[in-house]
Amino acid sequence: MKINMSHGAGGEIMQSLISEIILGNIKNKKVNDGVGLDELDDGATIPLGEYEVVISTDSHTIDPIFFPGGDIGKISIAGTVNDVSVMGAKPLAIASAMIISEGFSSDDLEKIIQSMDSISTESGVAIITGDTKVMEKEKLDKIIITTTGIGIVKKGQVKRDSGLKVGNKIILTGSVGDHGISIMSFREGFGFQTDLKSDVAPVWGMVKAALDIGGVTAMKDPTRGGIANALNELASKSGVGMLIDEEKIPFKKEVIAASEMLGIDPYEVANEGKVIFGVEEDKAQEILEAIRKTRYGEEAQIIGEVTEDQHVILETTLGGKRILEEPIADPVPRVC
Repeated sequence: MKINMSHGAGGEIMQSLISEIILGNIKNKKVNDGVGLDELDDGATIPLGEYEVVISTDSHTIDPIFFPGGDIGKISIAGTVNDVSVMGAKPLAIASAMIISEGFSSDDLEKIIQSMDSISTESGVAIITGDTKVMEKEKLDKIIITTTGIGIVKKGQVKRDSGLKVGNKIILTGSVGDHGISIMSFREGFGFQTDLKSDVAPVWGMVKAALDIGGVTAMKDPTRGGIANALNELASKSGVGMLIDEEKIPFKKEVIAASEMLGIDPYEVANEGKVIFGVEEDKAQEILEAIRKTRYGEEAQIIGEVTEDQHVILETTLGGKRILEEPIADPVPRVC
């Protein structure tokens, strides 16, 4: 088998690569009986006394490195902070490693570092260690940044993406497809007359608001593979189904127009500043109102509920129903 772009784009093909080659060749995959590699959650945990350290790592190869609403520095911090956050942990620190192409602009590098600093400050995390390497010109596409995030949560309060229960309500914190569609339109030069920007942002404020209420059973940030992948992964790991009301899913008109023009399913497009929550029914409205009061959560909606079915069912705007399938791969490559 030859590795291709689809193997890194989320969805079924990437899961196949991970299962067949990576997991099968690693023996020691957890520490102190915490959440480990086999669980394929947004991060892992290391139980230490009364607390659990949550750790998550991510590499960023986005193209272009500067895009509407952000740059590779912003997404490298926000993406890792978000993976720690949706495990229920307060993000504390970031380690960063950069591989830079020979000839890369020092002015651009400084802008990227400033973006990293701005988002880490907003998130309340410190960039505490790192590594920098330079590769020969033309052997690397500009710059790659890998970030590892560390957070902490009381023992037993980690939120797993396998925690959904029948009857839970599903909350989506904002509009779908902004990141992937804005990058595609900008990268390919289609000239859309739109102010659409990436939604890249740290989600800890929304997560904390929900956790403070109580009743959160599972969380996931719908990055590669979009909400189609995230909803299916939550349902599959929890052994449940979902009934989702399409009319409740927020979309910007620019995303709909661009998706139709490009032939892209916006449900499968990456988001970088949203969270999908599973919450107890009796707390759902209170959690929704708390999320809407945060900086990035004003568009949040209850979009559906957890069922005994084994599929994610979408009630369409036309009045019918269809299965929302897990995507094969993200239709927009190199978006994170």
